[in-house]
Amino acid sequence: MSRRQLIVLAAVLALACVLPFLVSNYRTFQFNLVIIYAIALLGLNILTGYNGQISLGHGAFYAMGAYCTAILMDKFGVPYWATLPVAGAVCLLFGFLFGLPALRLEGLYLALATFALGVSLPQLLKYHQLENWTGGVQGIVIAKPEAPAFFGSLGLRLNPDQWLYFFTLAVAIVMFVLAWNLLRGRVGRALVAIRDQHVAAEAMGINSAMVKSLTFGVSAMYTGIAGSLGAIAVQFVAPDSFNIFLSIVFLVGIVVGGLASISGAIYGALFIQFVPNVADEISKAAPWAIFGVFLIGFVYLMPMGVAGALRMAVARLGRKRQNT
Repeated sequence: MSRRQLIVLAAVLALACVLPFLVSNYRTFQFNLVIIYAIALLGLNILTGYNGQISLGHGAFYAMGAYCTAILMDKFGVPYWATLPVAGAVCLLFGFLFGLPALRLEGLYLALATFALGVSLPQLLKYHQLENWTGGVQGIVIAKPEAPAFFGSLGLRLNPDQWLYFFTLAVAIVMFVLAWNLLRGRVGRALVAIRDQHVAAEAMGINSAMVKSLTFGVSAMYTGIAGSLGAIAVQFVAPDSFNIFLSIVFLVGIVVGGLASISGAIYGALFIQFVPNVADEISKAAPWAIFGVFLIGFVYLMPMGVAGALRMAVARLGRKRQNT
């Protein structure tokens, strides 16, 4: 990472740390959701952008993570922070197991298989035999955690929304650093090699089947942790909150943000969180039509996503400086 990139990253983190003190609690909640969606999109981008496996069912893993947290907090009184590794482990296992039979599928066939997962899970959560655990159609309500008393003793009084924002930000930093280290090394090169030419990758000694299955599991883990954080932030889980539209929105987010780009997860999260609100303010009668116009505009003007457009802009500025 270059010195300029480190300076930009430090500035972004500094802005993220002061943001909750500059905006209202509702805006803090919205930016908290942006960070949560960024973690989910990063997981999906590892699978689709870097490894080439198309998924239309990641909303199901988001739901698994959310329900793991809700059930552990509601039924067993587990602290909210302790539910995150459990949700991640459960989604890692289910993602890996789902990835094994999906090895025979590629392209649109894999997309349809994951689409079936995204469609079926919300219905399964409504199943009457599981109501004692999932709450059925009514879902589960959980309490919003308060900031630790430690911060109060330091004179820093944080309300629940601010505390959850900083907690989510800390988790996101860890997840992004892990992804960056994973993708910049041999594993990342193996993922890209399988995506671009899996026959050549296998000829080079890469175990394509194992790498693809583990990638599916790691991607599901990221999305499950995001779902866990989402449940804590929203304080409520219900089957209808995790319909197939959520999976489609995740796919829209990585395309708009930029495929095979770590920073693209942040741009995509900002898009899926705020553009629907802007569209609703423009037209109460047809907000999703306005959203579609925005989406077409982004895809047409930035075919490589926001991250790709920014990279091209920086490269052009660099060439102009060299010429002058």
